Amino acid sequence: MKQKITLEEGLPPVSVFGIGNKLLEEFCTYFPGLKVVARGNELILDGKTSQIEEFNIRFSELLELRKRKMNLTVYDIESLFDGETSAEKFQLNGDAVIVHGTDGKPIRARNKTQQAMVKAYFDSDLIFAVGPAGTGKTYIAIALAVRALKNREIKRIILTRPAVEAGERLGFLPGDLKDKLDPYLQPLYDALGDMIPSKKLQEFMADGTIQIAPLAYMRGRTLDRACVILDEAQNTNIGQLKMFLTRMGPDAKFIVTGDASQVDLPNKEDSGLLKGIDMLKEIKGISTIFFSNEDIVRHPLVGKIVKAFDHRKKADPK
Repeated sequence: MKQKITLEEGLPPVSVFGIGNKLLEEFCTYFPGLKVVARGNELILDGKTSQIEEFNIRFSELLELRKRKMNLTVYDIESLFDGETSAEKFQLNGDAVIVHGTDGKPIRARNKTQQAMVKAYFDSDLIFAVGPAGTGKTYIAIALAVRALKNREIKRIILTRPAVEAGERLGFLPGDLKDKLDPYLQPLYDALGDMIPSKKLQEFMADGTIQIAPLAYMRGRTLDRACVILDEAQNTNIGQLKMFLTRMGPDAKFIVTGDASQVDLPNKEDSGLLKGIDMLKEIKGISTIFFSNEDIVRHPLVGKIVKAFDHRKKADPK
């Protein structure tokens, strides 16, 4: 029996079949006796009636999932056949391992808010994670990016951070671009170093698999097949935030982290983080996770220190 399936008008084939038909190939592994040929926005099926009927059911489910998500992954396809999405697995098993550290220690979400951030990563293509220092929002973002790289869901990790202390005028600092940015990106390097062996990390940096990019140099780029992390986003103005977000390619994940209480801009009112979140809150495919002082996972004293400073700030706003 033969059958033709045509995608609805306006739905790009690559958004369902994947780049180079990789997602379609993964989907077809569940139908070994069925011949499937992709031609433009059409699929030609050739095989037993029972398998074609089952293919149609599962493929319809895949198309419904695509309507709820901007991008599909191989894990979405797996979820159609095992009954659970990757996000649901994390929900059902709250201590699920995201990635293993270089010392073999498993890296997991350590509280409900971190678990919510992990779930948001699978549900959305743009995630805002906002909260005080020490809540692990950047660390979880790095872990999710490394996991995606190891699972070949993405081809590269791109890290960016506004160098506010230098006014993004990095020319006066000694060394090449990496040397100039290192002081500002060190927290990200520290996290990467926990998850990727030093030699392999150097190789990734050398071949561009892991890239550093000052926010000022992001203009004009289209970032695709990548997990892109903007750290310290509270130090961007609304124009810079828009510029960054509009770099998103059709098959990318963007994670924006920041602490609205630690704005280093000369005029704190210029911070675009919370303004941007408010503007985008109704858009499907965007999730926002708010961390609180109770989510701090550093030394127990850190939470008390943050609370003491917050109390002082409320008592004396100046």
